[in-house]
Amino acid sequence: MFAQTFLIVWRESVEALLVVGILHAWLVRDPGGRRAIRYLWGGVVAGLGGAVALSIVLMRLGAILPPEGQDYFQAGLILTAAALIVQMVFWMRRHGAALKWHLEEQLTTQLRYGRLWGVFVIALIAVIREGAETVIFLYGVLAASQGTSGEVVAGIAVALTVAAATYAAVQLGGRYLSWRLFFRLTEAMLLLLACALLVKGVDHLVSLGLLPYADPLWDTSPLLDDMSPFGGIVADLTGYRAVPDRVTVATWVLYWSAIVAGCRAQTRRMRELAHKTA
Repeated sequence: MFAQTFLIVWRESVEALLVVGILHAWLVRDPGGRRAIRYLWGGVVAGLGGAVALSIVLMRLGAILPPEGQDYFQAGLILTAAALIVQMVFWMRRHGAALKWHLEEQLTTQLRYGRLWGVFVIALIAVIREGAETVIFLYGVLAASQGTSGEVVAGIAVALTVAAATYAAVQLGGRYLSWRLFFRLTEAMLLLLACALLVKGVDHLVSLGLLPYADPLWDTSPLLDDMSPFGGIVADLTGYRAVPDRVTVATWVLYWSAIVAGCRAQTRRMRELAHKTA
């Protein structure tokens, strides 16, 4: 669970730092923007507070449900986290290149009309979006894993440190790591993680009797046992199973077929749009 927690918090933290960094850099450069910096940080703090509030709500909701209801709640949370990770990846593929322009355009509009609270709202929405995604992803991981709270805390601490170092490295010139390379690498890792969560969610549905159980199709445990320490990490990050049944294999096939089809369709639409605007 450490690896899953690290990947999620690292990626989301770097993305949040990127957004806040874009907003702050623009406000510092703009002659009239400096007076809005405190509204920017106010929005950041409020966004973090909103993410904490969401985590408390999820904790309370999970605690008040009966045991059977908790099983359904956990299954739903795992599948929701998987779906949101995929949605986030496709959203960034589509809007990532224009993110800086879009944020700066919003700031220009707000400051043009003297709406300093508009800067607060922009920062609030940007941060609470990343924070809410992180909370839901982490709760999905917690529901899908049997790890300890110590692993989660350690994963978060290491991820925040590495995220700050990653952001600094890219901002200092991007000679070894560009934003484009960072997002491409983490997109692939997140899609693998979404597959792992989807497989775990399907396992929950099978255990609840909502999907049928089928006999295993093969056994690759002599090569890589998903119950071993290393195999467990691979399984947590990719959805690998050494002894998969028909439902698991069908989940893999349907998921990756949908991802490939979605990527091709999105690439085709983006090329058509670029051709029309050229």
